[in-house]
Amino acid sequence: MKTHCPMRLASIPSALLIALTAAGSAQGSGFAVPETSTAGIGTANALVANPEERGAITYNPAAMAFHDKSLVALGALLIQPNFTVRTDNGKFDSRADDWLVAPMIQGALHINDQWSAGLGINAPFGLETEWPIGTFPDLTNTQALPSPPFAPGTKIPLSPQPTKSKLEILDFVPTATYRLNENLALSAGADLYWAKTAELNSSLNKLDGDGTGWGFNLSALYVKDAWSVGINFHSAATVQVNGDYTALNSTLVSLYRASGGMIGTPPSQGAELDLDLPWRLQLGARYKVNPKLAVEVDWTRTGWSQFERIRVTGDLNGTTLIDDENNWDDANAYRFGLTYQLLDDTQLRFGYSYDETGQGDDYFSARVPDNDRHLFGVGVSHRLADGWQLEAGYMYVMFNERNYRGAQPYSGRGADINGTTAINGKYEAHANLIGLEVSKSFDAF
Repeated sequence: MKTHCPMRLASIPSALLIALTAAGSAQGSGFAVPETSTAGIGTANALVANPEERGAITYNPAAMAFHDKSLVALGALLIQPNFTVRTDNGKFDSRADDWLVAPMIQGALHINDQWSAGLGINAPFGLETEWPIGTFPDLTNTQALPSPPFAPGTKIPLSPQPTKSKLEILDFVPTATYRLNENLALSAGADLYWAKTAELNSSLNKLDGDGTGWGFNLSALYVKDAWSVGINFHSAATVQVNGDYTALNSTLVSLYRASGGMIGTPPSQGAELDLDLPWRLQLGARYKVNPKLAVEVDWTRTGWSQFERIRVTGDLNGTTLIDDENNWDDANAYRFGLTYQLLDDTQLRFGYSYDETGQGDDYFSARVPDNDRHLFGVGVSHRLADGWQLEAGYMYVMFNERNYRGAQPYSGRGADINGTTAINGKYEAHANLIGLEVSKSFDAF
């Protein structure tokens, strides 16, 4: 990753740059948001092997081949995250927006018995955290400056306090599906990422920007009698973000200029970064117990090891300011979903997932107070006349409590914050998710 940030005294450390790409996700490990349809919310994302539900197409585009009509689905994902930390300064809540909204849109065109084409729009990465200034005691220290040349009593902060991080990434997913025979379908497509918002604030400076990048996806679905097996893979990708760095403390800017860049904060200028997104692999098996009841078990692997390095450069001179390791680990998720046809036109959905975190203690970030989590989903769908269908889903995400104590003492003066005693605390989090969706099937030809 590349971005501009200040150096040495009162600099934005690499911990804050990590936060730019991991803005406090509440659903999947790290900063992933795996919920891409209302059906997925109800089944806790266990849908990759489902050939029947309209909402399964976003989890496995090869499922289009097993629908004999075209369809359009429009939905919204509403997210209410809650993060809390207890430090030596007291208890603090992350002051993010009460509810965040992400799109869930899918179109599928049934061309003929062999070919289908699709376009999906969803938000697979993102969310938001915001910590009040004064949350972390080691980051509130100040230093008195000599007078003269400074006015008597002039003090400067020794470290930036991380405040707001926000990341919104939309994924435009065009796909083509080919049905080889009555049992097997294959699909291939692109992931066109748009970082709509990449925002990073601290008590001393701000960083915001946007950008684009792309990857690819491959999937397959095999259906035989009551059994079906599915696989979906999204490649790693790099989003190139351009933005602006803004210094908030004029005294620190003056120090930077007077010292030739040895201390202080550089002036406001352009910013640039390469944001590495992980690859994602999902495997699943589904069994239709009877005409009403079906169960599915999925396994997901997220390649957080792609997120291993932060490389920082400045627009004014092109010098590398920070070159740090992240060393996150690839992480697993285990998912179970159940669908029950209550009435001819009404289906109930239930799901549970256990998602592991890829963030160890060595690189723990207060901006991403991540930990293993439990996901509980419930949902309902109802078919109407003329191909219309209404769906609703609710998910509760419960994080395991993380009582973090850094093994590395914080040295201050702009040193890295991640994995240090500066962010010691007891972190708790939970989230509420609501999905609402309407869809329509039709004959295109």
